[in-house]
Amino acid sequence: MIDQKPLDGIRVLDLTRVLAGPFCTMNLADLGAEVIKLELPGHGDDSRSFAPTLPSGDSGYFYSVNRGKFSLTLDLRQPDGAAILLELATKADLVVENFSPGTMERFGAGYDRLAAQNPRIILCSISGFGQTGPMASAPAYDIVAQALGGTMSITGPPDGEPVRCGVSVGDLAAALYGVIAIMAALRVCDRTGRGQHLDIAMLDCQVALLEDALARFSATGVVPGPLGTRHPSITPFQQFRASDSFFVTGCGNEPIWLRFCGAIGLPELKDDARFRSNAERTRNHAALEGILKRHFAAKPRAHWLKLLTGASVPCAPIANVQEVAHNPHLIARGMIVRADHPGFDGLLVPGTPLKSRGDSGVPNTRAPSLGEHTDDVLGRLLGYDRSRLSSLRSRSII
Repeated sequence: MIDQKPLDGIRVLDLTRVLAGPFCTMNLADLGAEVIKLELPGHGDDSRSFAPTLPSGDSGYFYSVNRGKFSLTLDLRQPDGAAILLELATKADLVVENFSPGTMERFGAGYDRLAAQNPRIILCSISGFGQTGPMASAPAYDIVAQALGGTMSITGPPDGEPVRCGVSVGDLAAALYGVIAIMAALRVCDRTGRGQHLDIAMLDCQVALLEDALARFSATGVVPGPLGTRHPSITPFQQFRASDSFFVTGCGNEPIWLRFCGAIGLPELKDDARFRSNAERTRNHAALEGILKRHFAAKPRAHWLKLLTGASVPCAPIANVQEVAHNPHLIARGMIVRADHPGFDGLLVPGTPLKSRGDSGVPNTRAPSLGEHTDDVLGRLLGYDRSRLSSLRSRSII
């Protein structure tokens, strides 16, 4: 087994709330970083009150994106609270925040102040529209980023209403791009001894995920629209309904297409001039879909999946969340885990996909209660004694 994780020894001050920021820092914790979550005394991260509510009374949502962290309560709105943040920054490698642009400066803890305390500090700011530009101060949620970034316009059934993705891809993309930027900044700091201010915008990340939509628009002049489950340039590559339920399959190259035709009992499609190449199949997708839909409707899903799997054609049932939770492959891969929750032993959360050979890949699934580690962190890192902690607590700074 590997005893050391990539970010062992890295200390993160996590000022983030709800999803984009916490998901970013949770992945840093999975990679071995010590993540200290700073929360407002008496309130904490807004997501502590989000559904689902567990039998213990706390939030399953919060537990899903804050595992493996320490919680310290600190009121940054008070000058003494901001001063403690600056003091903590001297003991940290990284600060992550997702306040509105300008908020850190109003706290007196913007990047220039942090860097003056610790030249190696990296500040990662995650926001809706970035730290610069005409929309920098505008409020944003995941659905705003999906809408303005074009994602919703190409999601959903053909000729239907725009559809939001089933997961918060606006938040999650920003979180993961944040992790990438942080890893790169840590590498730069190793070489130069200097930190930097990283500017991650949810909208930027949505545009970065448009795949080839911009290329298709600029090459053809045609505005891309929703295609349901169909791929814009690979055919077939979509869902189909069998006699009992749905499944998906895709033919990404000609050898797979040939195997597909033989496996499903329609070898004549191989020689049909309309379908001899992927370009022709895509051009004539409506005709091909009609043939396949009628054919697949005659037998149950298990029948088709067995034939396609036997021919090494990519395919899968469309699993619901209950089926995902019981998938033996995911369980074997450590992707379905029981959270270490002191009051509810039935909470399932995703494992970490960040695995390496020899590493079990099982993360610390315990999420902290509000302020659980305040005294420990301030005592351990800054040497605060009981008297000082009591004074700070009496003034609601911690």
